Amino acid sequence: MDEVLVLENFIAGTMVPCKRLLDSYDPSTGRVWAKVPDSGKLEVDAAVAAAKRAFPKWSSMSAQARAKHILKVADLLESQLEEFAVAESQDQGKPLWLARTMDIPRAVLNLRHFAHAIPHHLNTSNVQTEAGVVNYTLREPVGVAGLVSPWNLPLYLLTFKLAPAVMCGNTVVAKPSEMTSVTAYKFCKVLQDADFPAGVINIVFGLGPSAGEALVVHPDVPLVSFTGSTATGKHIAEVTAPMFKKLSLEMGGKNAAVVFSDCDLEACLNTLKRSSFINQGQVCLCTSRIFVQQPLYEEFLDKFVEAVKELRVGNPSEEGVFMGALNSKPHLEKVRRYVRYAVEDGGTVLCGEGIDMCIIPEENKNGYFMRPTVITGLDDKSRCMQEEIFGPVTCVVPFNSEGEVVQRTNDTSYGLCASVWTSNLGVAHRMAHKLKVGTVWTNCWLVRDLDMPFGGVKKSGMGREGTQDSLEFYTEAKTVCTKIS
Repeated sequence: MDEVLVLENFIAGTMVPCKRLLDSYDPSTGRVWAKVPDSGKLEVDAAVAAAKRAFPKWSSMSAQARAKHILKVADLLESQLEEFAVAESQDQGKPLWLARTMDIPRAVLNLRHFAHAIPHHLNTSNVQTEAGVVNYTLREPVGVAGLVSPWNLPLYLLTFKLAPAVMCGNTVVAKPSEMTSVTAYKFCKVLQDADFPAGVINIVFGLGPSAGEALVVHPDVPLVSFTGSTATGKHIAEVTAPMFKKLSLEMGGKNAAVVFSDCDLEACLNTLKRSSFINQGQVCLCTSRIFVQQPLYEEFLDKFVEAVKELRVGNPSEEGVFMGALNSKPHLEKVRRYVRYAVEDGGTVLCGEGIDMCIIPEENKNGYFMRPTVITGLDDKSRCMQEEIFGPVTCVVPFNSEGEVVQRTNDTSYGLCASVWTSNLGVAHRMAHKLKVGTVWTNCWLVRDLDMPFGGVKKSGMGREGTQDSLEFYTEAKTVCTKIS
């Protein structure tokens, strides 16, 4: 049996063992491959204390000096890209090619982008000559930031929070998902190799109800950034409300694609195949509802199902595999349960779960694999059209008019993103204004610019992330008015 990796917490620049450990499974084999600290209040208190001690010196540094530290970490991480990609694939279940081309390069980009961008946005000034005063604003760090990141894009989303937090002068205590902690642990080693100032970044591993809860309610943690489920985000909002903490919550989605009959069908099919099933459908921005205009509906459905059936599922490290394993056995069971709900609600499964065999190697027979699944014939109020599944399942339904599809697309409690497919820019413009979501893509999907705000409306979240928005979240603005003698 392969050696099991034992992880340790990272507190005040030192790896600290924990007596209580959790099993972490390789999703492609179902075997334990790592032991993760089962941290609680004691470990979180130590990490927060370390971050609090480091705050005065780190926050008083110039942004340029902080950037040098971050850029050194980015360079070291990039030099170990393949090692991190292999670990991310094995820990999360995603194909190795995806970790190699998206997750780890994006983590490097996050570090570099905020290191370069934040120093240019910190302070502004204005001279009022008629009043004889100079006004200027200071953007001051808040203190210790509590960062809670999810299991679907582990290092990618951890660095998306961590980089702006520390670049703004805050110190950090981060809690990655207990199911995908390995690359965060390896990142701690990178911080040590980069001689990153001790205590500025602390990483504590463990369960949400213990380590996560202790972090978000800690009186010395004035701001919390969370990415994860709507239920957990709601709980964080409730328990922190009496403490008036600053919150950034990026939560669930029930994202739609609206396909008009005048679209470029080939480009649309290629992209929606990817947007529905990349990372096993485990991306908050994945498409789970596809509305197709009636004249195109039958042709789209036939070609889409044909294309989806060609997607290869299997060992994440194998060449040509598009989908690896879902992240955990309970999550696989949840996604499969939603396919059963669809049948109960009158839907028809056209391909995937229960229809097509999932042929995988013998060594992966206990892995958490599932075929990409397409469902049609569902009512808009059905469970699979309303509730977040977060797996390789998408529902395709017809529509007639623009006004109709706007109403139907918005008829959900979520509002993270949508894509619109049309050659008519007037239609695209109207749709972008009427859809109640945080991001609308036209004739594309997942084209991200870190300078643009990212986040959702309704139950998809509160607050935004991105250069300016992260700067505003991780700092407090102070206005200074000075009379000129």
